[in-house]
Amino acid sequence: MSARPVKVIAVTGGKGGVGKTNVSVNLALALSKLERRVVLMDADLGLANVDVMMGLSPKMNIADVLAGNCGLRDVLIPVNEYFGIVPASSGTQEMTTLSVHEHAELIHAFSEFADDIDVLVIDTAAGISESVVSFVRAAQEVLVVVCDEPTSITDAYALIKLLNRDYHTTRFRVLANMVRSEQEGRNMFSKLQTVTDRFLEVTLQYVGAIPYDESVRKAVQRQAAVLEAFPKSKAALAYRQLAAKVEAWPVLNTPRGHLEFFVERLVRGN
Repeated sequence: MSARPVKVIAVTGGKGGVGKTNVSVNLALALSKLERRVVLMDADLGLANVDVMMGLSPKMNIADVLAGNCGLRDVLIPVNEYFGIVPASSGTQEMTTLSVHEHAELIHAFSEFADDIDVLVIDTAAGISESVVSFVRAAQEVLVVVCDEPTSITDAYALIKLLNRDYHTTRFRVLANMVRSEQEGRNMFSKLQTVTDRFLEVTLQYVGAIPYDESVRKAVQRQAAVLEAFPKSKAALAYRQLAAKVEAWPVLNTPRGHLEFFVERLVRGN
């Protein structure tokens, strides 16, 4: 395993419909345009959607790696010189309930990439299943995506509470998605912060907002990232700004900053 720090970011939301996958894809792409070497892992192990969103047709996926049919490099789909995607399998129930050993195998497979990547982005499944919790706990940075739906704040809070109470995670970064104004994003954040400040011992950091933009919907219909399909759109600009912020987050040069840490946390967590 590499001793070189890798930034591991789990993108999560506590529920579906907040635009997590869109955030994961566009953030990973924007980081690759800053010449960061990025791998995006679709960790929605039973309902893969990163490949669908990108218009890709993977011949093999994570299920094949776990079955021992190939290595992770064999399933990696290059998007550009700096960015590759590890697709998940779709519609396979057993993938959503991996054993301790399988989780360990999957994450261990990432050791192949340890020297070749700067950032690993994990697009988690919706909800707060064991699989989501495993991946989020093993990551170094937790990016919680919220949108302006009453259930979004409640579900984000439930996820933060679970991770804080059961696993002592204390630091979360929050991104407001599909906002009508900058103020709306800040309001969403303060709603969430008001509740966490009252009941939990956690630190939330607001990392900004992605505006509601018709270009995003059009890009999804074209099976492309908005950053590629509409590079001058408001959403694309916001993703570039987000990537610049993420780029500035420190990589912890301790075991917590390595893929070993990711492996070790995942194995131990199960």
